[in-house]
Amino acid sequence: MRTLSYVQAIREAHAQLLARDARVFVIGQGLWSPWYAGASLEGLDREFGRERMVDSPVSENAVTGLAVGAALVGMRPIVFHPRMDFMLLAMDSIVNQAANCSYLFGGTISVPVVIRAVINRGGEQGAQHSQALHAMFMHVPGLKVVMPATAYDAKGLLIAALEDPNPVLYIDDRWLYAETGDVPEQVYRVPIGQAAIRRTGSDVTLIGISTMAAHNLKAAATLAREGIEAEVIDLRSLKPWDRETVFASVRKTARAVVADPGWRMAGAAAAIAAEIYEAAFASLRAPVERVTLPDAPAPSSRAEELAYYPGEHEIVEAARRAVGAGQPAKAARGAA
Repeated sequence: MRTLSYVQAIREAHAQLLARDARVFVIGQGLWSPWYAGASLEGLDREFGRERMVDSPVSENAVTGLAVGAALVGMRPIVFHPRMDFMLLAMDSIVNQAANCSYLFGGTISVPVVIRAVINRGGEQGAQHSQALHAMFMHVPGLKVVMPATAYDAKGLLIAALEDPNPVLYIDDRWLYAETGDVPEQVYRVPIGQAAIRRTGSDVTLIGISTMAAHNLKAAATLAREGIEAEVIDLRSLKPWDRETVFASVRKTARAVVADPGWRMAGAAAAIAAEIYEAAFASLRAPVERVTLPDAPAPSSRAEELAYYPGEHEIVEAARRAVGAGQPAKAARGAA
């Protein structure tokens, strides 16, 4: 076991996939440039050749459609979108084609394409370069959506995504690129649809997506000093998401906070909270709390970004509300 950064783990997964299977190729913008790929693809064009690391023109729908077609005839493509915002130009290829092909052909064909989308929030990049649009793709039948939060999962989920017969959106966030963790050298898979319990607790369940999963762990440490023991769940996959693990935890703790790096209205946190109410309402002792972005475009100044993006503090406040005005959960239960 070695320690790798999140971005190094992504690069190693690409390298191992390219080395193991001649059907694998990568296509997208900036594949040969660390400025675009953030070192996640560094040197792969020299190692595997530019016919398998295809640096494309700025043509999101065309290259995504090309990859869908290649998947239909037996290739294993990875499409790279260095900014998730501009992947919206490929919605026809993703939603109308990739997601529907297997259904339209009665399950006789599959579309084993990985669509890798990068969230580039922060850095005063503003409204058109900072958007986390994962909730849109949760809505679409036929797609799978994964969002790793650790270096271990960054590698294991990419390998699992490429081996899946369905189209998979693999969404990574540049705010995680410097995070480090133990990553095995060999090829391994993290099962799509299986959450990870990062910390056990009995008072409140903190459910995190992508960057917010890391913030949840920090929040749990703060809460523990106040006598509130939080159970921390990293969803890892958004579609399918691990209902069994989440519902079991909420039934145990009777309180839930869903922390989502996207917007509040009709977001991933809203969908998860709704299903918690449906499946575990009788167990709840407080409303499900959501920690999300405000329903406003991303700002372009550092000072405004500090107010716009939620983190540990907002999760701690939400957990305090859930257990009852900041009092220890056991006391809150007694008062109830």
